[in-house]
Amino acid sequence: MKRIIFVLFAFILPVLSVSAQGYNMERTALANFLTRMYENAPFEGVRMVDDYEHHYLMSTLSLDPAKYNGDESTMNRVAGVKAMSQASRFFNGSNITSDLIIRTTEKSDGTADTEMIENIKENSVGYVKALELLISFDDSKGKRVFIFITEVI
Repeated sequence: MKRIIFVLFAFILPVLSVSAQGYNMERTALANFLTRMYENAPFEGVRMVDDYEHHYLMSTLSLDPAKYNGDESTMNRVAGVKAMSQASRFFNGSNITSDLIIRTTEKSDGTADTEMIENIKENSVGYVKALELLISFDDSKGKRVFIFITEVI
């Protein structure tokens, strides 16, 4: 009897004491951390995030579901393209030009209307691949928040 109990402890104890942390657990922990960080102080754009062993490029954006008639597929595609655009601007920079046009028209009663038109153009060249959707959730304002990441080596 003692031998059976000893054998059971010899095989079961090592199995119970081993707990490996896999990729999904690390990813879930990172997603929970970034969700709490966003809910505490909302932000958008590109940031670098470090955990104990990895460095990540994170691209965060929010979309209004009403503009997409609740179509998840379209929202996911638009979010992916915007995230890659943000990351490309972060890595490669952009060229911004601005033109200000002031137009004044006189009315027949002697008064004048002034109209100001500002044209802003941004040009960025580059491509960032391998951005993956980490998590998406609804914020307190009803917008859908998307967080994309890629590991930076």
